[in-house]
Amino acid sequence: MLLLRIFGIVFPVFAIVAVGYLYGRWRKPDLTAANQLNMTVLLPALLFHVLSGRNFNLAEYGPLAAAAAAVVLGSGLLAWPVARLAGIAPKTFVPPMMFTNSGNMGLPLAVFAFGERALPVAVVLFIVENGLHFTLGTWMMDRRAHWLNILKQPIVVATLAGIAFSLTGGSVPKPVGAAIELLGQASIPLLLFSLGARLTSVDLRLWRAGALGAVVCPATGVLIVLLVRPFLDLTPLQANLLLVFGALPPAVLNYLVAEQYRQEPGKVASIVMLGNLGAFVSIPIALAFALD
Repeated sequence: MLLLRIFGIVFPVFAIVAVGYLYGRWRKPDLTAANQLNMTVLLPALLFHVLSGRNFNLAEYGPLAAAAAAVVLGSGLLAWPVARLAGIAPKTFVPPMMFTNSGNMGLPLAVFAFGERALPVAVVLFIVENGLHFTLGTWMMDRRAHWLNILKQPIVVATLAGIAFSLTGGSVPKPVGAAIELLGQASIPLLLFSLGARLTSVDLRLWRAGALGAVVCPATGVLIVLLVRPFLDLTPLQANLLLVFGALPPAVLNYLVAEQYRQEPGKVASIVMLGNLGAFVSIPIALAFALD
């Protein structure tokens, strides 16, 4: 039964998020070091492992990368007038509508829903979204940001190195590759756990912006997917994962960026939290169409 299959897919994802949330409420841990470890070691290891694999043909994913970029940029264009009409600063509201949980939630969902064969597709979507977040997103917050600081990010370095291996046909020695793969496997559960723990710091008094974001984020993403998908040569797996990608909630990284640039972090945190709670509705609906 389709409903049971969807439940089996989303339950592990949301269960780990819930464990992180409950642990965060109980122990109030400081996960700064763990998140830094994930962003600088574990997640780069996962990206490099997938991108440098022999079964990863970069040329196959050009249309998918273009579609992912269209979803991110199109969502921002649609969200901008919504922010103005709602009286919310566009720099507060628009980035969370553009930059979604393609890492914390997108990678595990892809594997649980479609198996390991979906991981390269999910990684491409993550790379496009994350790449735009580190470049365009940084520029949106600070027009004086230097591109060299972006290139120094471990995720960017690992991505470029993995793509270089893929294009040149290079291979990593098996013992080294096994170690990198093992490190990468630790990134996904830690992403989900830290997401749950981070959600404990949200001020629910700012719920109006969060409730609006919970609706606008998946609605604009899915709308752009439906508009661009007929014009691109995507495989069925890519098309289905693109639909799930469009329905993803705002990324936790939006809160960290807003805090760094003092761009109403409390309001952004509310948008992120309620958007992720709204994913309990949007993700099963997207999966129902993707798995049908």
